[in-house]
Amino acid sequence: MKTILVYGDSLTWGSVPGEPRRHDRKVRWPNVMSNQLGQEYEIITDGLRGRLTAYDEHLSDSNRNASQTLPTALYSHAPLDLVILMLGTNDMQPHIAGTSIAAMQGMRRLVTIVQNHVAGPDIPNPEILIVAPPRLCKTHDEFYTGFFEGTIEQSYKLAEYFSQIAQEKECRFFDAGTVAQTSAIDGVHLDTQNTINIGKALAPIVKEILK
Repeated sequence: MKTILVYGDSLTWGSVPGEPRRHDRKVRWPNVMSNQLGQEYEIITDGLRGRLTAYDEHLSDSNRNASQTLPTALYSHAPLDLVILMLGTNDMQPHIAGTSIAAMQGMRRLVTIVQNHVAGPDIPNPEILIVAPPRLCKTHDEFYTGFFEGTIEQSYKLAEYFSQIAQEKECRFFDAGTVAQTSAIDGVHLDTQNTINIGKALAPIVKEILK
């Protein structure tokens, strides 16, 4: 059996656009991917709303800095065959970082952590798949408009920069924006069909990586 850790934010957790609830389990993209892959693959989903790549955010009861929490997850779930990193959207918040370059630097840090992590004697490091999240879009939601003010254009650069990291670090890359779009309800999250689309698109990529 192959073991895969999915490490992400609210898009992985399954936030419903404009509502304080989650999508049904069967349509959250990691579960869709799992169903496509079959019983030979174990999917461990770690989605935290508001999670950032490598930046602190002190408004939450949880630690949203992935560079601080990822090593514990790697150690807890070892041995792993693959780690899927889908983060970067929350880095776009102006009061956090606000640029795609900052998100790129954070993603580079996360990949470095995975590649250098020591889970135990004779435990090899897992493969890595970087997934660029779908781009932000315009919305009439005042909260999210303010939270991501002026950063829609920046979000369009994430895929290019994340692809560069994948080449630099010799890991795999997928642009989720090629199969999914964020909802205009809040400009950030995914409706049912778009989160399903990501799960379906990633399944064959995962099979190819772990063949």
